[in-house]
Amino acid sequence: MAERPSTGQTAAALDFLQFNDLACEAVGGKVIFATDEWFAPARNLLKREPPQFVASAFTEFGKWMDGWETRRKRIPGHDWCIIQLGVPGLIHGFDVDSSFFTGNHSPYVSIQAACLEELPSFTPGDDRTGMAATEAQLAAVAKLSSEAWPELVSVSELQPGYSDCCHNYFRASFKRRVTHLRLNMYPDGGIARLRVFGIGQRDWSSVSTNQHVDLVAMTNGGVCLGYSDAHFGHPRNMIGLGRAANMADGWETARRLDRPQRLKADRRGILQVPGWEWAVFRLGHPGLIRSIEVDTNHFKGNFPDSCRIEACLLTPEEEVQCVQTRWNSGKWEVLLPAHKLRPHHRHHYTKAELTLNLPVSHVRLVIAPDGGVSRLRLWGQLTSVDGAPANQNRPPSKL
Repeated sequence: MAERPSTGQTAAALDFLQFNDLACEAVGGKVIFATDEWFAPARNLLKREPPQFVASAFTEFGKWMDGWETRRKRIPGHDWCIIQLGVPGLIHGFDVDSSFFTGNHSPYVSIQAACLEELPSFTPGDDRTGMAATEAQLAAVAKLSSEAWPELVSVSELQPGYSDCCHNYFRASFKRRVTHLRLNMYPDGGIARLRVFGIGQRDWSSVSTNQHVDLVAMTNGGVCLGYSDAHFGHPRNMIGLGRAANMADGWETARRLDRPQRLKADRRGILQVPGWEWAVFRLGHPGLIRSIEVDTNHFKGNFPDSCRIEACLLTPEEEVQCVQTRWNSGKWEVLLPAHKLRPHHRHHYTKAELTLNLPVSHVRLVIAPDGGVSRLRLWGQLTSVDGAPANQNRPPSKL
């Protein structure tokens, strides 16, 4: 029997869980150093997929685990690794996931951060199961002086990997751009996944106002601020890199229960339904939207019937008010009128099809009645608007 997903206190209290995972391997995150990887390599920390447990799986080094697990330490010190973020940016929180590490989890962790001007040139290699850092690798990483990096999470107790306590959430209040993290285990043990929730930060000073940029892309500072339903996939997936790998790499809602028993369509072929689903994004920089792409790649039997896109220009104070009212704001204006969608298809909409020619800072994608969208691209030109700064200068909202 399936477990009912939890939608209570955790999601409401931890607003950062809606933000992007800046360290995921899918966006280029990678582990560039680890002191020890005897049972399981540290690169597993950044896998997109949730951790798994296979009771019968063993390697020549011991029990196979879907995470990072070091040997039982018999020398002074503790284990740690260095992670290079796939998308540098501002970090708002962490999920240190200890799933399935029930007798072998790390008892304590801490996390440090840095913004490095030059990226380190060393990499640990592909499969380092059964290995530990060499003297040469330790000497090379010592040049980073990572032990002196600022601390985002002080030494904290880690709960074991049982389903009711495996997600160890930590809020971060670091106000500077981060490119690298140091994850410390005290003294050794295992961690299944590390999720680094934040907002990408881009230097806009070199971008011309004539240049067309995807203003909602996570690499450009776009971020999801709210949604109506994310039963099968989170809306933040839509602003990820490239095209979606599969349906799990997109936004997909549950089937709405208020659908009419017999569906009818208008003269344009758009189904007439009483309800819809929505997702709101803050752009990485305010701008004029000039073209749009709505991609239903992989959604062949579960694509939405139609979509429309609304937009508005908000100050940070107005954003907070909209969050409090679940985005039921009177400021929304139609950017893209309702259009019929096709399965497994890239839908392109040009300037001629858009109905709003004003600077915007937020957009709301509305799908009817439900279904899945893999990617959303909003190509536009930067505008300078007082009171609506780019994401890298805007304080985080309380979702």
